[in-house]
Amino acid sequence: MNDYTKYLASRVTSGGLSRREFMGRAMAAGVTLALADKLFTESAMAAEPKRGGHLKLGLEGGAATDSKDPAKFLSQVMFCIGRCWGDMLVESHPLTGAAVPALAESWEPSKDAATWTFKIRKGVKFHNGKELTIDDVVATLKRHTDTKSESGALGVMKSIKDIKADGGNLVLTLTEGNADMPLLLTDYHLVIQPNGGYDDPLASIGTGPYKMVSFEPGVRATLERNKDDWRTDRGFVDSVEIICMNDATARIAALSSGQVHYINRVDPKTVDLLKRAPTVEILSTAGRGHYVFIMHCDKAPFDNNDLRLALKYAMDRETMVKKILGGYGKVGNDFPINSTYALFPEGIEQRTYDPDKASFHYKKSGHSGSVLLRTSEVAFPGAVDAAVLYQESCKKAGITIEVKREPGDGYWTNVWNVQPFSTSYWGGRPTQDQMYSTAYLSTADWNDTRFKRPDFDKLLLQARSELDEAKRKELYRAMAMMVRDEGGVILPMFNDFVNASTKQVKGYVHDIGNDMSNGYVATRVWLDA
Repeated sequence: MNDYTKYLASRVTSGGLSRREFMGRAMAAGVTLALADKLFTESAMAAEPKRGGHLKLGLEGGAATDSKDPAKFLSQVMFCIGRCWGDMLVESHPLTGAAVPALAESWEPSKDAATWTFKIRKGVKFHNGKELTIDDVVATLKRHTDTKSESGALGVMKSIKDIKADGGNLVLTLTEGNADMPLLLTDYHLVIQPNGGYDDPLASIGTGPYKMVSFEPGVRATLERNKDDWRTDRGFVDSVEIICMNDATARIAALSSGQVHYINRVDPKTVDLLKRAPTVEILSTAGRGHYVFIMHCDKAPFDNNDLRLALKYAMDRETMVKKILGGYGKVGNDFPINSTYALFPEGIEQRTYDPDKASFHYKKSGHSGSVLLRTSEVAFPGAVDAAVLYQESCKKAGITIEVKREPGDGYWTNVWNVQPFSTSYWGGRPTQDQMYSTAYLSTADWNDTRFKRPDFDKLLLQARSELDEAKRKELYRAMAMMVRDEGGVILPMFNDFVNASTKQVKGYVHDIGNDMSNGYVATRVWLDA
């Protein structure tokens, strides 16, 4: 049984995938009829999801500035809300990260991977009763390629030269070959909307398992089950309530008292305390998420690479993982890729805490005076403590860090990607290409380190169209080295996603794609009264 078939079996067990859907997908993956029937029967007997109930999530990461336009999704809260009401063309396998059919039921590349044909699923209805058409798909993707949309997926979509319909199929012509194209369409901004969202991008009308009922940015959102959902393996509760809880203490209290069923971003320091509660279950998932200290390479004093290197060598990564993550994570190496990614660049020397080297590069930079670091608890769990810990490790290298704690509300609009040195996080992306295209390509809107290097861009584009995996791996290695040694990111740690739920919550899927079961938590779980 391959990984994909194991995943299908797990969805029968934990999510209620119908026999017809399971058999069709399993046989398409090469499983015989007899074996598929046996696997379905065994999986179906393992557990039966319950339907009904009102699911309440207390989530950190919402703000009064949150927009309902998928193009402008920025926070953890909107990430989760968007997964509730909308669908992408493609999803990613929670265990392997491979592309899995969604609104596109299949796809086929040209020999040079520069043209991709996607077969769009028929019989799917939007929440307003309108049937999904190829025109809706084309319009959605075109809107996200328009700079006026300010889409978070713009960096990825710029590689598409032409978007058109061919009967019921979507045909994408790229500027160059890209073997990862289906996975790029899993970007959470690319929610398929009626007429692409041109009529009303804020309508929250999609094809997902829940319909939007009410939304108050930075406060709460309520959704109800979509009775006409085209899938049977999701949307088990009758309604979902997502409450913005940016205060960690409030989240823990709400979960412990049963006011909510699930919370995100559990500070590892509180895990042992939460474990004592008989009604609570810790949900820890290893993945691609990483906590970062970001410097703008185009703003003084961070436009000096010796200063950037000094600040990198002054980072005590092992202590960060131990004290900030409580061991729930792994050390980083100042580039945004870990071993969960295909073609991971192996053999790169691990950067370690070295006050002497930090001092050497600091003196060489010619900088004097303090360095201002802005932070907030919403940047990542323990971000303020991490900044103070970093302040202490820098002292041993003769570097003075001034830590400024910023308010959580507005941090993602007023500090991140605005101020030259701050703490932040990334949830990772399905592919190396997408991670680099989103945050390190010179033209990327979310290039939050202002790392703008034509030579790096050239390597990225070369790797994207390279079909020889060995050559592609070498290109990714060269890119990683460039970001590590010359970029503006200090990446001390890859975090496990540490969340928690009451024991009423069943069917939680640990997904390497991103936090909160890759945002799908509300669509995948059910309540056992």
